[in-house]
Amino acid sequence: MISITETQTLKSLVMEKEKKSNSYLGFLGLFLALAFLAGPILMAVYFSPLYLIALVADIFLWIGLVVVNPNESVVLVLFGKYTGTLKKNGFYWINPFYVRKKISLRARNLNSEPIKVNDKLGNPIMIGIVLVWKVEETFRAAFEVDDYVRFVDIQSEAAIRKLAGAYPYDNFDDAEADISLRSGGEEVNHQLENELRERLAIAGIHVMEARIAYLAYASEIAGAMLRRQQATAIVAARQKIVEGAVSMVELALEQLSKKDIIKLDEDKKATMVSNLMVVLCSDKDVNPVVNAGSLY
Repeated sequence: MISITETQTLKSLVMEKEKKSNSYLGFLGLFLALAFLAGPILMAVYFSPLYLIALVADIFLWIGLVVVNPNESVVLVLFGKYTGTLKKNGFYWINPFYVRKKISLRARNLNSEPIKVNDKLGNPIMIGIVLVWKVEETFRAAFEVDDYVRFVDIQSEAAIRKLAGAYPYDNFDDAEADISLRSGGEEVNHQLENELRERLAIAGIHVMEARIAYLAYASEIAGAMLRRQQATAIVAARQKIVEGAVSMVELALEQLSKKDIIKLDEDKKATMVSNLMVVLCSDKDVNPVVNAGSLY
């Protein structure tokens, strides 16, 4: 097991900060490139052997020109060493020997396809998320992972599987579970965001928002679970109906006794309670029967 202190030490070693690159205005480089371009032309006209040297120098000047668009960055590497990142949009001239890697800083959406996983209780479910993310640390995105876009895809799927295994789909089987994937809402989404932030931090990715976009039982148990939900709803409704019927019967007996409308012995009370419960709890219309004789 790795302790928290060791984990923090590893993170501090891995997560090197990006740094701003020293560059020059591109218009100055463009002016020099145009000026050197005129030299080889004149030398070629007068058959001067120096025009090849001037032409090579002019080519290097043109290679050093770079444009950085809004919400884009250019990571610069010189002979295997990271030298800095251009983030401010504009026109620059840099060392022609720099190896450049463009990284977009725009916000991106990941709408993952629903995948089949098992929830906390082992039920197969289909779950998908929507993730809004962007690159924040270009050094880590460029050098700490092989492909930061694919890294986001794979780690998002891993986070989904871990989240699904931490909560039940609903609380039918686990009545003590206050939070479930179906009813957890913001708390479940917050847990998902934290999990993704921890996983994507090594790649310099900033998680802006993450939410469950699709949640359903897997097809092989969807029908059974639907019938189960319907049965649970019917039982809950019946329970409320019985509670209300008992209250109404109790009130009826109390009012009859209080107002001394009729004297009822235990057998008559039992008959009355039975009839009222049938009338109040029945799911069909009741047809009254008028007794023209005695009460019995």
